[in-house]
Amino acid sequence: MINKFSEIYKRIGLNLKRERKKARLTQVQLAEKITKVDDAKISNIENAKEDFMFSTLLEIANGLNIDVEKLTKKERTVRRKGK
Repeated sequence: MINKFSEIYKRIGLNLKRERKKARLTQVQLAEKITKVDDAKISNIENAKEDFMFSTLLEIANGLNIDVEKLTKKERTVRRKGK
């Protein structure tokens, strides 16, 4: 994995894990819904341990029935008043 993109891979991994859990799916269950992606690859993506093709991300988003943007977006930080 290219080091300069590591933060993006971490963000995608965290978003993937959140969306998968929201869908109440295990890594194995999600992998069963996707062609050419096994649970080990899903784990590696969630933990930012593996480079992957954009088409893989599209397949995963399709398996979760979400837009790919949900996997790539940055979370907004909420600022509290007075801080």
